Amino acid sequence: MRTLTQQLTQYAAYHRDRRNIATHFIGIPLIVLALAVLLSRPAFTVGALPLTFSAAWLLFTVATVYYLVLDVPLGVMMACVSALCVAFGEWIAAQSTLVWLASGIGLFVIGWVFQFIGHIAYEHRKPAFVDDVIGLLIGPLFVLAEALFGVGWRPALREAIDAQVGPTRINADHTAAHR
Repeated sequence: MRTLTQQLTQYAAYHRDRRNIATHFIGIPLIVLALAVLLSRPAFTVGALPLTFSAAWLLFTVATVYYLVLDVPLGVMMACVSALCVAFGEWIAAQSTLVWLASGIGLFVIGWVFQFIGHIAYEHRKPAFVDDVIGLLIGPLFVLAEALFGVGWRPALREAIDAQVGPTRINADHTAAHR
């Protein structure tokens, strides 16, 4: 299994334009919220437990375990984010079917529009998941790590990633991105 540094480096290789990364700060959270919303129905209880379970809880639990295996502190932070997303998803899922579907599908479509704008208009490179489906799981972790890098978290990790794939930039020339 690849390390956190290897996973983030591979994902970062597809995300060096700062504007593309900015679109990911919008698109990825919207997609994650959409999955929490759409997968929160149906929900069921087990015995007398006061908790409801859904496919959203299953997906986010499996993802959180993977994040914890990669890195405990970052995994704990992702667990908190995931719990908030699932709580929001459950709240929307408790609304009418129209609100639930419109919210979930709307968030999903808008999130992917932002993703593709970032890759087509700015990065000029296909999304990471096209070459490695694990990129779908690493995307949310990448966004959280980038936000944390912005406040000075783990500079050695950021430097290790930049040493492999170069610093972020603004692609002023479309052809430069096609090396």
